[in-house]
This record gives sequence, C-alpha cells and structure tokens, in this order.
Amino acid sequence: MGTQSLQWMGTARVLRRIGFGATGAEIDAVSDPIAYLRTALATDPEADPGARATPLPSFSLPTPPGKGATADVRHRYQAELTAQLDALTAWWLRRMAAVRVPVREKLTLVWHNHFATSATKVRNAAEMAAQNTTLRGLGTGDFGTLASAMLTDPAMLRWLDGIANTAKAPNENLSREFMELFALGHGNGYTETDVREGARALTGWVIGSSGAVLDAKRHDDGVKTVLGVTGPLGAREFCEIVLARPESARYVATRTWQQLASDNPPTPPVLDRLTAAYGPGRDLSALVTAILTDAEFRSARNTVVHGPVEWLIGMVRALRIPLDDDAQVRRVAGVLRGLGQLPFYPPDVGGWPRGQGWMSSAAAHSRLTAAAEMMKTADLSPIAQAARPDRLDAAAHLLGVGGWSDRSAKLLAAVADPARLITLAVNTPEYLTS
Repeated sequence: MGTQSLQWMGTARVLRRIGFGATGAEIDAVSDPIAYLRTALATDPEADPGARATPLPSFSLPTPPGKGATADVRHRYQAELTAQLDALTAWWLRRMAAVRVPVREKLTLVWHNHFATSATKVRNAAEMAAQNTTLRGLGTGDFGTLASAMLTDPAMLRWLDGIANTAKAPNENLSREFMELFALGHGNGYTETDVREGARALTGWVIGSSGAVLDAKRHDDGVKTVLGVTGPLGAREFCEIVLARPESARYVATRTWQQLASDNPPTPPVLDRLTAAYGPGRDLSALVTAILTDAEFRSARNTVVHGPVEWLIGMVRALRIPLDDDAQVRRVAGVLRGLGQLPFYPPDVGGWPRGQGWMSSAAAHSRLTAAAEMMKTADLSPIAQAARPDRLDAAAHLLGVGGWSDRSAKLLAAVADPARLITLAVNTPEYLTS
C-alpha cells in the first residue's frame, strides 16, 4: 500500500476541511492550496456551474387556515409547509453535491451552524432560503455585516422571538443569544443588564411582505446603555457595540477554528495570529485563510471528526452518486436526519455538536447501513477496473485518503467486492477524520 507525500496530504487536508471530502483527482489538480482557497473565497458562488445547475426553488407561503378551519384543513396546511421545507433541504443537498468548488457551500454550512436557526420552529421555506442566501453571500466578508444582517433576518427573528420583542414587552432571547453564542461567548464580558438593555435596542422589528421592517410604534426609542455605551440605541448600534469588544474577535476566531481546524480551541499563539488576520475589518476570508495556513493546522493530524453532512456529501461527490431522483435525495436526507445533522434543522441555537459524538457505535451502524445502500447507485468503476492488489490504493485515491493504517489496510485487503470495499473504506478513521 502506497502512502502519498506530505505535500499531497497537506493539500488533501485543506481541501477536505474547506469542502465535502476531496477525491485524489481533485487533490492532484491543486498545486497551490492557498491560491485555490483565495480564488474560491473571492469568486461569486452563483457563478459555479454546479450552482447554476441547481437553481433555488421559489416558495410562496400557503394561505394560513382561518380560526374556524377544520382539522383536515389545518393538517393540509402543515403538510404543505413541510413539503416546501423538504424541497428546500433537497435543493441544498443537491447544490452541495453539484458545485465544482465547494468552498462557499462549506462556509455556508459553517455559518448556518454558527447562527443556528431551525425550520422546526420557523416553518417558512422562503425565509429559511433567504437566510441561507445571506449566509452564502456575506460569509466571506466583514463579520459585522453578516452579524447585523442576522439580527434583522426574518427567519432569525422568528427563531429567537424577535418579532415578539416590543417596547411594552421586551423579549431578551435574541439579545442574549447574540452575545452568548454569536458574538462574545457565554459570560464573556457582558451582564444581565446588558442583555436587558440590548433587548430594548432590538425592539420593534416585524416581518412585512418584503422582509423585516422596523415598526416605530413597537420600538423603544429611549436611552439605553449596552456594554458601557449610552444612547438611543437600535439594532445597528447594538451590533457595533458588541462586536467592538475585544472578546468578540477572539470568540469568532475560536469558533471558526473549531469548525475548520480542530475540535479543540486554538492555543494562545494561534488565537493571536487568527485575531490579527481577522483584524479591525473583521475579515472572514482573511480569518479562514489564516486558519488553513497556520503552522499548527498544517502540522497536526486527525484533529477533526467529520460530521454527517461532510461525510455523506463527500461520499456522494466522490462516487458520483446521482441526486436528481427525488427518492434518492429523500434517502440522503433521511440518513442525515437519523445521524443527527440535517441542514436547516440544528438541534438548538448552539448548533450541532462536534467531535467524538459522531463516532458512536450507534452512528457507526447507521453509517455502514447508509453507505451500503448508497453503493447501489455509486460509480465504482475506479475500483472495479483496478487489479485486485491495487484496489486499496485505488480506494484511497478515490476518497482522498493519503494512506491507510495497518489495521484499516488489513481489513480492506480481505474484501474483494468493490461495493463492500468502499462501504468499509468510508467508515475507516482515515476517512472519518482529518
């Protein structure tokens, strides 16, 4: 069994972290991963041929049932909402699988996890789709622009009760979660008074026919004090005040590092470097580039357990599994739901868990079953056409794995059937971690 060069494995690691898996052919084609990354971050994501081939459906909200509606009418209304949300999930899974350069889709998933919003409560496909588009479009620029957009995003306003936040009855949910989970970190420099005053600054946002608008009658226009800054603060000022705290840059850098580089927080020297790259412009492209070029990232191995979306979409991409059939994409969505990471359905505002939890014995059984089922429509020709002694190398190259451990090699070498070989290969530690 051959082992790839350190340079090849370094490129593979960057591509796997900033995408959904990476085939050997994709890795071979990238001579300079940093140039690849910078180009991908600067390119319009809608220009990708795979994105153009998977256009976002349009969704119009069905007419809500009136007060006197029958149970059957209410059930049909809920079923239509569910069908639209299912179509939205199917669209994003197809887009993730179809894009030529998956960097922007991976970052959209990263920011979806950061500003975690669930369709379980929102129940509005058009608003969830609009939030997804915002995350994709703003997720490589100024974090302040992205964070400000999320504070008045219709799906977020529904999710964290922003539309119930009025001058007469302030609701602290959005203010609290913005500081605790989106911008500063739990207990990191703010007080309960800051939460209450922040809630007052965020009062009055409602959802109109063309998005979120500020209703002056519902907004508290009085003087507030947030994190030591006093004035007739609104949503924009609240966002700027919070992000101006030095704790914010370090928190955003830490969370992004943990999504892209390691399940553990960065060491103090790494955090200093990342915060410097993020800078006063809160530059997310610079932050992502700094993470994936940092010496500690490059020298470490197997520090991230890939979540179900990366695992399954990576398999779909490598094995050219078609998702044009509705039944197939429903099957993929069902697997992800069972494994606990279905896009648009994070478990709570904290997002999906990280790390070893994805490696449980129950998850292993589900992955094996799912992979075996996916092999029925997979392109296994690179394995089937290889001579039996070469199939381990062929599988490694197909899946972007630099080399098998002795244990994995022994297990895989005993398998003749290509479908069984790949089913086991995508469940090895070498494929599940990087």
